[in-house]
Amino acid sequence: MSADGQGRNHWFDDEAGPVVRPYAMTRGRTTSAAQHRLDLIAVVVTEPHADDPEADVTLGPEHVDIVELCRDTPQSVAELAAELDLPIGVVRVLVGDLVDVELVHVNRPVPPAELPDENILRDVISGLRAL
Repeated sequence: MSADGQGRNHWFDDEAGPVVRPYAMTRGRTTSAAQHRLDLIAVVVTEPHADDPEADVTLGPEHVDIVELCRDTPQSVAELAAELDLPIGVVRVLVGDLVDVELVHVNRPVPPAELPDENILRDVISGLRAL
C-alpha cells in the first residue's frame, strides 16, 4: 500500500503519467552499443546463467523486468515495449545494457536478401516429388 493509503502505485500519477520519465530510466542515453542491431522484430532471450538479475545493483527495475519477461518466452523488442508500456527507444537502450552485461542475447531476423528465392524452393519441392 502506498503512502497515500489508497493502494495506488506511488510511481504513477493518474493525470500526469509516470513520475519517472523515460530518459531517467536510461540515464539520459538515447543509444547503446548494441542498439544498431535491435529492430522491432529482434527477439530477446534471457541467458541461462541469468539467475538473479536483482542482485546486480547497476540494473534498474526495468532491466530486471525485461530479463524476467524473456526468461520463459523470448519476446520481440516491440512486445517488450508494449508489455512494459515504454517507448521503443528506451527498450532498445535497456536491452542493449543487458546484452553488454550478458544477461540476454538477441536473435535478429534473417534479412530478406538472405532468404532463399521462392522459385528455388518450388523447384526443390518439385524435384523431391519427382523422386
